[in-house]
Amino acid sequence: MKKRIPLSANQTTIRKNQLSDDAFVPDAHQHFDHPHKVMLGLYISVFLGMLSETSMNITLPDLMADFGISSGTAQWMVVGYMLAIGVVLPCVGFMLKWVKAKTLVLFALVCFLVGAIVCTVAPTFPILLAGRIMQGVSTGIALPTMYAAIMRVFPPHKIGAANGVAGLVIMFAPVIGPTIAGALIGAFSWRAIFALFAVVAVAAIVCTALFFVTPIERTRPKVDVISILASAIGFGCLVAGVSLISDMGFSAVVIALLVVGVIVLAFYARRQLTIADPLLDLHALGIAAFRTPAIMISCSFSCTLAFMYLVPQELQRGMGLSSTVAGLLMLPGGVINALCTLAAGRMFDRYGAKRLVWAGSALTVIGGALFFMIGVSTPVALFLAAHIIVMVGIPFIQQSAQSAALKSLPGRMAADGSTIMNTMQQVCGAIATAVATCLLGLGQTNYTAAGGTNPAQGFVDGSRYGYLFGMVLVVVVLACSFLLKEHHEEPKLVPVHVDVETLAV
Repeated sequence: MKKRIPLSANQTTIRKNQLSDDAFVPDAHQHFDHPHKVMLGLYISVFLGMLSETSMNITLPDLMADFGISSGTAQWMVVGYMLAIGVVLPCVGFMLKWVKAKTLVLFALVCFLVGAIVCTVAPTFPILLAGRIMQGVSTGIALPTMYAAIMRVFPPHKIGAANGVAGLVIMFAPVIGPTIAGALIGAFSWRAIFALFAVVAVAAIVCTALFFVTPIERTRPKVDVISILASAIGFGCLVAGVSLISDMGFSAVVIALLVVGVIVLAFYARRQLTIADPLLDLHALGIAAFRTPAIMISCSFSCTLAFMYLVPQELQRGMGLSSTVAGLLMLPGGVINALCTLAAGRMFDRYGAKRLVWAGSALTVIGGALFFMIGVSTPVALFLAAHIIVMVGIPFIQQSAQSAALKSLPGRMAADGSTIMNTMQQVCGAIATAVATCLLGLGQTNYTAAGGTNPAQGFVDGSRYGYLFGMVLVVVVLACSFLLKEHHEEPKLVPVHVDVETLAV
């Protein structure tokens, strides 16, 4: 007769891939003696992705001049990147159930490296955009994989702190991205930015190959081709439709894209909830403790991207500053943002999410209001104050809500939950950037219609429309925070019985 014994947390030699997802005992994560070393390659991968996402805003005026394109076309360097992320993200949770996480991350990094090389030598804007989209595919894989791995590598009582480190990695990119981009443009050209990306990608590949392990189990569910196609078509049409409004208005093409996107996404969602092996388990959205903070994260991230899209351009085209100076002016707020991101992750473990979200929302609204006071001749001190206050407020919303959302899910739903959150963030962020572009154009048009003749002042007026949109998103976050449910209990450990003879094979 086969003996069965309870699994001890200290029995780290057990082959975990032979256990089901539900069989993971939280304390068993302690077998990773150096979890941050295990995560190093993913940290660099995600940092690189966010560096690429945030450093492009400051290059847009130069790209418009070099390629002779409009601002609506140039914004595809931002929106196209996020569109690629949004299309890939919903499939990552499924891919992690079929492919080793390490293999998937290495593939993503090679894509990023190739994309960076293509962008460095691109002779035309379409080729540049193609390389950019390859980078978006890479980031779309790395983001949810990092958060899914965190849930397996770190013990539950350290999830908040671990997410704080991950948030620091992500938010360190906006800290140095605009500054580095501005400096490289001033010294060389925008092509030097992509050359730097290639160097960092090589470092990430080396660290992943040396240190990363595969903490996520592979269950190899049935492949649903219909869901994959519906995901790509639905998310792609929706984001593309919104993004084209700034150039084409509500033309027949734009309306068709939006309608197709909404219909296909509705079909996709219904299919995921009814088939046996969904591409993405949307049942996580049925958990209120996950759904509410996920919405808050999407809104706060959208606010951040809208501001990050407008601010560098306003400094250059509204206040007449060079790209180098504009990048340097964004550095103080970025540094403080990175520090607050780390602090917010640690404070979540002690205070929970709700109070931190309230404080972050208040600060973001105050900082956003100060942006309305910026004009063509405004002292840079006012900009610094506004930017720093916003950069203090956002991480207290983002990190607190993210930790609350992930902590509310059972282990078997960690990968899907992470993918859902990141998909919502990137798709909403792409839409928010497109909306900010439309509002910017609307504000400039209204300024000209009122008899204004100063292009710089017109850009400043248009930017205020975008800032108002960002503040509305923060108000939505604040309203959602009152529905946020706190969870202070530690996860209960359930004894797991393991077949000794099976493990001995």
